[in-house]
Amino acid sequence: MLQRCANGFGAVALAALSQDRAYGALRRGLSMDPQSTHAPRRAKNVIFLYMDGGVSQVDSFDPKPRLDREHGQPFKPKMEPTQFDNIGTTYKSHWAFRRYGQSGIPVSDLFPKIGGCIDDICVVRSMVANFSEHNQANFFLHTGFGVQGRPSMGAWVGYGLGSECNDLPGFVVLNGGLIPSGGLDNFGSGFLPASYQGTLFRAGETPLANVVPLESRPGIQDRKLQLLRRLDQGVLHRMGHVDQLESAIANYEMAHRMQAAVPELVELKGETEATKKLYGVDAAYDKTRLFAVQCLLARRMVEKGVRFIELTCPRISGNDRWDAHSGLKRNHTTNALAVDQPIAGLLTDLKARGLLEETLVVFAGEFGRTPFAQGSDGRDHNPFGFSIWMAGGGVKGGLTYGATDEYGYRTIENRVEIHDMHATMLHLLGMDHKKLTYHFDGRDMRLTDVHGHVVEEILEV
Repeated sequence: MLQRCANGFGAVALAALSQDRAYGALRRGLSMDPQSTHAPRRAKNVIFLYMDGGVSQVDSFDPKPRLDREHGQPFKPKMEPTQFDNIGTTYKSHWAFRRYGQSGIPVSDLFPKIGGCIDDICVVRSMVANFSEHNQANFFLHTGFGVQGRPSMGAWVGYGLGSECNDLPGFVVLNGGLIPSGGLDNFGSGFLPASYQGTLFRAGETPLANVVPLESRPGIQDRKLQLLRRLDQGVLHRMGHVDQLESAIANYEMAHRMQAAVPELVELKGETEATKKLYGVDAAYDKTRLFAVQCLLARRMVEKGVRFIELTCPRISGNDRWDAHSGLKRNHTTNALAVDQPIAGLLTDLKARGLLEETLVVFAGEFGRTPFAQGSDGRDHNPFGFSIWMAGGGVKGGLTYGATDEYGYRTIENRVEIHDMHATMLHLLGMDHKKLTYHFDGRDMRLTDVHGHVVEEILEV
């Protein structure tokens, strides 16, 4: 049409765009190209701040004065049969709670800087999980199923939306040093095409192996890649569609593009000193510096169009993640010190750049902790009522939703399940969780299985 209208320059542009993977999209499931959504989307990207092991809700975002009054007394409510042995008495919080922002939402002294961003945050205090054990709970949080081998939510987001970034993966995991219990299957693609699995970036200046070409001249590597493409295409011609091979080809080509993109991505010299200071890149605590770089890289990835970015926690000597079966005070103090400033810096920076409106930030672990002690100074796993929070991407800020009982043990109001969290995340990305399906093993599979509803009450009108 453009040629017949004598619009020569337009025809040239159209020809170029038709060769760009961002415009010449194939059908969903065979391409990383941007896809149409089921509805208008609020968010374009997700940053998932994974708090491995389970943050104690009664020590962070859900204050319970009754614990102070009954500290050291036998725990009065009926306990769940899944609790471990060595059950202690009612256990108060080590940290005071203060009200922040115009909303006046209380946040503990563990997270003073996140508290300063509370007017942009929705705290969900009524989360429940289906499993009390780390492996199953992690699989459930990440994939919607308590078994390994299912697609991660990051893979589902990539499958549903594609990617807006040509030279970085659509789903990236920034590993601070702790891989979740259950392993890399938490970030896998399961039965989805393998191109949708998470790509693991290590902490430090060399995030990926072989990101620097081994060949002395670019032409040598180019000729090797051309030979590899010819060999792969020959196999595809004989065998037809083979996901493993097609994904391998796509991954080879992505890896080649990443050799140019990744060094520039992790080079922070272009960031101002004020920005680095905001995140805590210069902090005295080395784990704060590590997580600060992760959060800063997450923002840079959002700017480049990476669809789903997950951050794991730094490995801290003497801590078993947030999993404080003993030594709660030291465990939560050091973990919070590592993440509080970087996360607050991320929220502040995203907002200042106009990116928070289209970036959904989620802070969650696989479950919470008990309001009674394990032994004398720890807390056990608690999937029966715990807190997460969301910010940006169409979520109401300065809001709390749901409630636990007076002890912070069980959800009693506006119960939110993991499937509901997934459905809400997909909704904000413009995807109907009931329609985002993939036919496998004789049925249409989805992230939320046959469950889940969108939590409309926490969404902006």
